[in-house]
Amino acid sequence: MAFGGLLALLAACSDDTGVRSTGAEGSTASTTEVTTTTAPAASTTSEAPTTTQATPAGDGTIDWEDDGFGTQSGYLEVPLDYADPAGPTIRLYVVRHPAADPSARIGSLLVNPGGPGFGGTVLAANAEFIYGGALLDAFDIVAWDPRGTGYSEPAVDCVDDYDRYFAVDSSPDDQAEQDELVGLAEEFVQGCVDRMGDVLAHLSTADSARDMDAIRRALGEEQISYFGFSYGSELGATWATMFPTTVRAAVLDGAVDPTVGYLAQNVQQAAGFEATFATFLAQCSADPACAFHNGGDAEGAFDALAAAADAAPVPTEAGRPPVTQGVLYTAVSDAMYSQGSWGQLEQALADLQAGDGRGILDLYDDYYGYEGGGEWDDSLEAYFAIGCLDDPGSTGPADLYSHEDEFAAAAPRLGRGWMLELTICSVWPEPPAPPVVITGAGAGPIVVVGTTGDPATPLQSTRNMADALEDGRLVVVTADQHTGYGLNSCVDGAVEGYLLDPASPPQDELNCG
Repeated sequence: MAFGGLLALLAACSDDTGVRSTGAEGSTASTTEVTTTTAPAASTTSEAPTTTQATPAGDGTIDWEDDGFGTQSGYLEVPLDYADPAGPTIRLYVVRHPAADPSARIGSLLVNPGGPGFGGTVLAANAEFIYGGALLDAFDIVAWDPRGTGYSEPAVDCVDDYDRYFAVDSSPDDQAEQDELVGLAEEFVQGCVDRMGDVLAHLSTADSARDMDAIRRALGEEQISYFGFSYGSELGATWATMFPTTVRAAVLDGAVDPTVGYLAQNVQQAAGFEATFATFLAQCSADPACAFHNGGDAEGAFDALAAAADAAPVPTEAGRPPVTQGVLYTAVSDAMYSQGSWGQLEQALADLQAGDGRGILDLYDDYYGYEGGGEWDDSLEAYFAIGCLDDPGSTGPADLYSHEDEFAAAAPRLGRGWMLELTICSVWPEPPAPPVVITGAGAGPIVVVGTTGDPATPLQSTRNMADALEDGRLVVVTADQHTGYGLNSCVDGAVEGYLLDPASPPQDELNCG
């Protein structure tokens, strides 16, 4: 149901319109408008679609150009299939925010916002609002749009209208509704096949880890540092496992559980969102000022709203879908990433009670990247292309729906809504990529950050990542949101101190309150 990471950072440098973490005290600013990366010039690179042994990538180069915003950008050409280095190539879009103090420069810090599916270059474009001053002085902040995303070429593109596929009833009540979801999933996947062809076989996390090593070599660095959020933790841990001797330091914030498969990860995630939503409803019931207070029974009011939306979807605006149960669940999930969005959800739910679904639609649009005028960004399509290739989670729809009760048990309110997106992976056409068993062996200490109330990557998930690594150092922050960097001086000091001096990592199980 939930793919995340990027807005965990952007909520910290925008005006609470994002849905991931909101920086409190510490390095992350909270009131500055987000800078988007400028579209690079079009290329004529052929669209042709990696992974075998972790051998070094070729020595490509990046022709840097000044973007006029204190950053530089360029493309790096890499093999579509690293097993066929002389074959077709793709281009990775890379943006660099140079170190502010050349005399203090340590090297490059590769950064990734999560997803999967998000282009990452926005992190470099907004580096001064995301990372602490000591990091900005010492590192070139280097971000890239992972293969298949953003301005990298080709970017995944499957369909034109997300509403057709995601504004439906996401929790089927009978076989007919289940068949409808499967049919829509098959149609969506066929769009990916028709538009992307052989590229779909070469978009795995291991492929992107090889791309990271290609970027390192293009930068001319023997070792490089890394800071990844959400899914970026999985990518970073994969890279550290495949290329351990190239790791100078690595921070994984809001970490994915590497010890279980995709289906179990989603059950964990459903439980995490359910727990955070229960906190939201309990706080609303206890606070008469909450717009969705409902006489102290926000829980009962929401259950009634969900049932009503299932029976009779609520209109929103001309040309847009009504609030179905699926749209409602998506809106709730969107707001759960950050307490900064809870007030918006309170009002949207109150408006929905009054028959106005536009506030709920706004949150749904935020989640799926609606840009207005019938246009959507492509991040969700890339999310499926990457995630389903890594691990489809099931052998087909029948196998998937045999697990439906697990989701309902883990998350009685929201769990069955996970079926919609999981159905797409259940009919994915490409066989799963060979798995990489995460160990980080030989990479040295790796810092793993988790929050106590993270809905997307629950604390146990993050703890399992730290335990899976040969030398994982867990830092815990008390907060009801996704990712922890930027929340207080303790976590910022632990993360930044380690990146500046990897020989002095924080103690394991550091409690940052």
